Amino acid sequence: MKSGLPPFQVLLERHSEDVWRTLRAMVGTQAAEDCFQETFLAALRAYPRLRADSAPRAWLLTIAHNKAIDHIRRSARERSSEGVESAGEDPAAPDDAVWSAVAALAPRQRAAVALRYIGDLSHREIAAAIGCSEEASRRSLHDGLETLRGLL
Repeated sequence: MKSGLPPFQVLLERHSEDVWRTLRAMVGTQAAEDCFQETFLAALRAYPRLRADSAPRAWLLTIAHNKAIDHIRRSARERSSEGVESAGEDPAAPDDAVWSAVAALAPRQRAAVALRYIGDLSHREIAAAIGCSEEASRRSLHDGLETLRGLL
């Protein structure tokens, strides 16, 4: 094992709750289960190549974000090919107003809010996770929070 990196099982134990909560906010409970498994399988395969000076938590949340985006795109393609016009599964529990409001955000805003408040990532880490500039990540977070204030 590289110096500075914990064994993979320790990484899993330390950060699985944050990964789960982030995925649940982005894709809903049912899809989060599959994305969670995909996240940790991808992380396990890539872990030997992770640099010792990396931030493992941010790295995991970036993988989780990418798996959630893959799921959202796959679902959109499936709905499109089936001719379904509805938005599909409500990504939030019906009795949870906050999750419903987060689920209603635009995808980039939803990701920025989830990664900031569930994942506790910095603006720079959010930018890296969602593939934009730091300023764009700040704007997505700001816009998402403004929308949430209006909804709640």
